[in-house]
Amino acid sequence: MIFTYVFKKWVPHLGEVFLRPLHIPEDIPLVHDWVRRDHAKYWGMQGKSIAEVEAAYREITRPEHASALLGFVDGLPAFLVERYRSMDDPIAGHYEVRPGDYGMHVLVAPSERRIPNFTWHVFTTIMDFLFSAPAVHRVVVEPDARNEKIHILNRRAGFEYQKAVELPATSVQPAKTAFLFFCTREQYAVALKSENSKMNTSELKVDRRISGAPSPRDAVVHLRPQTWSLVNTQHVRKILSEFAHELLIRPKLQYTEAGWGHYVVETDQVQTAYLFRAQILSLDHWHIDPRSIRKLVNGEHAELDSVSLILELSESLGIDPAMLPTYMEEITSTLYGSAYKYENQRFSARELTRAEFQDVETSMTEGHPSFVANNGRIGFDARDYRAYAPEAASPVSLIWLAAHKSKASFAAIDGLSYEALVEQELDAKARASFRATLEEQGLDPESYLLMPVHPWQWYNKLASIFAPDIAARQLVCLGPSEDLYLAQQSIRTFFNVSRPERRYVKTALSILNMGFMRGLSPAYMAGTPAINQFVHELIGKDAYLRETGFTILREVATVGYRNSYYEAVTSKDSPYRKMLAGLWRESPILTLTAGQRLMTMASLLHRDRDGVALLPELIRASGVDTDTWVRGYLGAYLRPLLHCFYAYDMVFMPHGENLILVLEGNVPVRVFMKDVAEEVAIMNKNAVLPEKVQRLAVSVPEELKVLSIFTDVFDCIFRYIAHVLVEHGDYPEKRFWRLVAESVLEYQRSQPSLASKFARYDLFAPEFIRSCLNRLQLGNNQQMIDLADPAKNLKFAGTLKNPIAPFKPKSAETMAEAAV
Repeated sequence: MIFTYVFKKWVPHLGEVFLRPLHIPEDIPLVHDWVRRDHAKYWGMQGKSIAEVEAAYREITRPEHASALLGFVDGLPAFLVERYRSMDDPIAGHYEVRPGDYGMHVLVAPSERRIPNFTWHVFTTIMDFLFSAPAVHRVVVEPDARNEKIHILNRRAGFEYQKAVELPATSVQPAKTAFLFFCTREQYAVALKSENSKMNTSELKVDRRISGAPSPRDAVVHLRPQTWSLVNTQHVRKILSEFAHELLIRPKLQYTEAGWGHYVVETDQVQTAYLFRAQILSLDHWHIDPRSIRKLVNGEHAELDSVSLILELSESLGIDPAMLPTYMEEITSTLYGSAYKYENQRFSARELTRAEFQDVETSMTEGHPSFVANNGRIGFDARDYRAYAPEAASPVSLIWLAAHKSKASFAAIDGLSYEALVEQELDAKARASFRATLEEQGLDPESYLLMPVHPWQWYNKLASIFAPDIAARQLVCLGPSEDLYLAQQSIRTFFNVSRPERRYVKTALSILNMGFMRGLSPAYMAGTPAINQFVHELIGKDAYLRETGFTILREVATVGYRNSYYEAVTSKDSPYRKMLAGLWRESPILTLTAGQRLMTMASLLHRDRDGVALLPELIRASGVDTDTWVRGYLGAYLRPLLHCFYAYDMVFMPHGENLILVLEGNVPVRVFMKDVAEEVAIMNKNAVLPEKVQRLAVSVPEELKVLSIFTDVFDCIFRYIAHVLVEHGDYPEKRFWRLVAESVLEYQRSQPSLASKFARYDLFAPEFIRSCLNRLQLGNNQQMIDLADPAKNLKFAGTLKNPIAPFKPKSAETMAEAAV
């Protein structure tokens, strides 16, 4: 059986610990066996039959505020959890309930052998799970007063006793005298740090490379034959579609039938060919039926295999033989991740329409839709993957360093001091602890800057490459953070799940992923806050952008550390110059109003394990028709981008992972742009800008400027949205592009002063240049583009017909009418 997980983490010496919903009635015999044992006497079900236990759990899970989950350790069922919202539980009558109070009950299965700290690791996994939800602010427990073992465990985890209460019998629990305990996020974090110190395992929280790490089999448990075949089929479909779109391959039409063309692709190996049926949508988008794909070798059917397909096309692709093995590794790693996502899916598409922000973020399956090798993550081993990949949803403690000011620099937006940032991001106890660590070594804390780093980066790069600096105490390791974080889709950015109101942290991460080494340049970091402040102020002063609600999540502060050895012998783009830097970005949580929720824009292209697309489910859940939903989305996303381009020559990298949608009733009402400083540009080399933001001004050939809309929005976003709506929403593609045209016209009508620019950069032109992302990656998968000159390395292949050109008004008068 394939399980739907709700939470997972690695525990050193135990293996993978995860929770999934209790399956009724399938799991009831197992639970019945547990609750009738002597160790479960406080559970109150010892004398109940299987039918009674089943009835009890149907009652427990009936109200929306409660759920029951089964916990597994190293693949075996090991504990049971009941989670409930305190305000909806009888316990609410015994204390003053706060919003965000959640309760739990825990039962550990009987064990035939003793494992040191087993119950503690189970308990902390459950606490991590509870606090991974931003809605949970405090955990409330009311164990039987006689249960001394659980009282000890509660106190060990930071719970504070308040009082004894008398709880009456319910349909599922006998009457009892209970002790009421409370534990906040902060109390749990402090207790966890203390316990880690006592057990000498603070390093184990973040280092998965120790002896006794999870079983090697756990790293490949998701690589089942059926799953591997499925993800290869889907990926072969993507290769054929995207390579045909970029004219890297040219499928030959054999015949048409019932609206579908039947095609053949001949490879560089004359005996090998691929057959499939497809519909060619706008922008030369190949909608391929995955069930129709057949591989023929010497006329015989063969298994679909993505890596083999790359090898069979390698000459046609023009890939450098020296680069081919690395590209193959990226493809294989992408498939490994796809299999993991398939086997470990926690939420269906329908469930995601009402899921929490971070549940959506960690559930995405696609990655960048255009790139064939889009989840390479070269550098992570199999244990790193489960610890740090976004889809693993494993809470992470970042590692804090002290960096000497002689080599480190701090920058921030106006009004934010270093001292204020540290106070806002670290609790007083953590600050005191870090200060004490420095003073114990005879170091002056005032001579250092505190900075968080990715655990992988510390163990794999910094501890060795920066060894001279560490030995000289120019870098000092202070230990792990108390707050827990979740990796975002961009992989090197973390969301604080312990304190969601705190800022994102983005770190340098020297792994190869989708055409770039994911480092951060200290030199770039020095100007990042000023750029964010400039862009934020520009947007804030513009009445039209304020009206749309469009804004950015500012990268408000940065810290960078320079390695003098490597700076002396490397170019400015060298990965060795981008190993130690980080930034803090605003959290969107505090900006939400009642009834609003967040969702990554990447979710609009998401399909769940059963092939159900999220976008149509989101539209259905909104209660509005598709036209209304699409108009709302275009108003929130497209029109602000148009205004930034036409009014200010300012462009972003507006792909799905860089946008956060704000939804009301599951309809987009505004968007946040993020990852600003490295991916914003003003396409006017002569723009008069403040000195600190001068790097925004770039020189782009006049004919390429409008590609910031045509390529980045039409081809890389709307092409896929249209496909999803056609395939899964039975929505006419022409209708979607008509709404895009209407949105453009509505914007143009609102800004008559920009008419000359609308004519110069005509979004209704019959065709536009076809810019090819896979050709970029095939040309150089280490550094696809030069950020200082983004147009220099672009790859082109002919033109694409503009899908909104047919809706171009005949005259200025009809343009005004069409925009109504």
